[in-house]
Amino acid sequence: MSSALRVSIGQGSDKGRKAVNQDFHGACIPGEPQLSAKGIVVAIADGIGSSDVSQVASAAAVRGLLEDYYCTADAWSVKRSGQRVLTAINSWLYAQTQRSQYRFEKDRGYACTLSVLVIKSTTAHIFHVGDTRIYRLQGLSLELLTTDHRVSLSSAQHYLSRALGINPQVEIDYQSFAIEPGEVYVLATDGVYEHVEATVIAAAIRTHEHDLDGAARTVIDAAMHAGSADNLTMQVVRIEALPRQDNEEIQRQRSSLALPPILDARMEFDGYTILRELHGSSRSHIYLAIDNETGQRVALKTPSIDRQNDGAYLDRFLVEEWVARRINNAHILKPCTPTRQRNFLYVAMEFIDGKTLAQWLIDHPKPDLEAVRNIVAQIANGLQAFHRLEMLHQDLRPDNIMIDSAGTVKIIDFGSVRVAGWIDNAAAPRAEILGAIQYTAPEYFVGEGGSERSDLFALGVLSYQMLTGRLPYGTQVARIRTKAAQRQLQYVSALDEQREIPAWLDGVLKKAVHPNPQKRYDTLSEFVYDLRHPNRAFLNQTRAPLLERNPVLFWKSLALILAAVVVVLLNMIRAMS
Repeated sequence: MSSALRVSIGQGSDKGRKAVNQDFHGACIPGEPQLSAKGIVVAIADGIGSSDVSQVASAAAVRGLLEDYYCTADAWSVKRSGQRVLTAINSWLYAQTQRSQYRFEKDRGYACTLSVLVIKSTTAHIFHVGDTRIYRLQGLSLELLTTDHRVSLSSAQHYLSRALGINPQVEIDYQSFAIEPGEVYVLATDGVYEHVEATVIAAAIRTHEHDLDGAARTVIDAAMHAGSADNLTMQVVRIEALPRQDNEEIQRQRSSLALPPILDARMEFDGYTILRELHGSSRSHIYLAIDNETGQRVALKTPSIDRQNDGAYLDRFLVEEWVARRINNAHILKPCTPTRQRNFLYVAMEFIDGKTLAQWLIDHPKPDLEAVRNIVAQIANGLQAFHRLEMLHQDLRPDNIMIDSAGTVKIIDFGSVRVAGWIDNAAAPRAEILGAIQYTAPEYFVGEGGSERSDLFALGVLSYQMLTGRLPYGTQVARIRTKAAQRQLQYVSALDEQREIPAWLDGVLKKAVHPNPQKRYDTLSEFVYDLRHPNRAFLNQTRAPLLERNPVLFWKSLALILAAVVVVLLNMIRAMS
């Protein structure tokens, strides 16, 4: 494979025998970094024949898509980016009709069909609404990849069941699939595909191999010659080369940076003076340092010395900085703005004068309920910033949360973050389950992918731990490997004799850490709200039985009772003999 995505595109459009061309088409092949982050977009739109303004809708849909798609977050998946943009375009077109004289005749308003082909890395993504079409050329035949949203009244009469701008909401077909070099895709309006055979299209593309615009023009002319009375538009996309199956940006960055040495106090390192080591583990080393240029205190994070030959680990290390630079939230650790060229592999982050949540739990073994609520709310705010960008944190635990001297809580580690936009991209390193097993949601252990509710599970476990000093399932979660074992997980009530916790709050925690993600809270905000406001569903709960509150004490008590019964029975037998 090549080191970059390359395609050839040919396009053509003609008003044909109509007075106005209501079709519109466009394509964008961006430069880096957008080529890798967002891909190539090809789009074709067809206005509704009953409307005198649908050419405006077609042009607005294609132009709006090509402009707005590339403004969506790099971390978003192609599916989310495309659907968000097309939903906004549909709303705008519908609003235009509502403000026009066609308010009560929607089929005469600002409406059009649209088909979009997005090529990112080694994957094609299709968005479709209406009766424009996308084909894949297979030898001398065409494989139809879209479904016409038409309702036929007779062989000569039909109407669209779906189009942009007709209704305030629109259902958009979406699909994705792997692509190969040399494949050819054809986008066409009904003025073309209803009047030419697949063999004509294949022959034109073969004849005009080095002039795909000429191929489109030849097919359009053939359709007109065959009697097409509609507008005619066609696009041809040929895949010339695909990127290698690795992360180009991360790989290049890693190869250009030297591995850092072991750092000691008072050492000069890449423009910094090391003050002391703050933390060291098998994953990384963190040092407090002074930026010699600005005098600012920073935290330098370097790869673990023991794993400097692990390429996948080093790639994940660099991903942390990539993630941090794309999130702006008061509860997320911020990277330092670079002011000079970096020569070694490390990350400079803001220094937080405070303690980890792990240390805070040691210092506050029985924290006040309000303090716990405050910490949980701040962590949830940070997680929501990840989720808005279609990222999952996947490693929420006490060591990865800092509380500064002012009480501000920050999430500080992003080494296990899963980025949806990179899952689209075969060039990106696949996310691994790297989080601490005590806080990892059960669905990961049975081979399912995570979701926002998986991060919610981790936050629920943290909340439970802060309030009880225990884990809701002990060590059971890490041992499950099947769905049956997942369903059999037994929640241990947070209510016990040692701490004053409202009975209804136990219901909130139990729902947050439910083994089935579909039975947890839908959103983080619901969970945070219920921590402060008694939910009616949990208000009438009675105190949990001893078996749930303290299973060890329950079984010890039961054993003692049974032993006493045995003694009594033995005495009765002796008395009778």
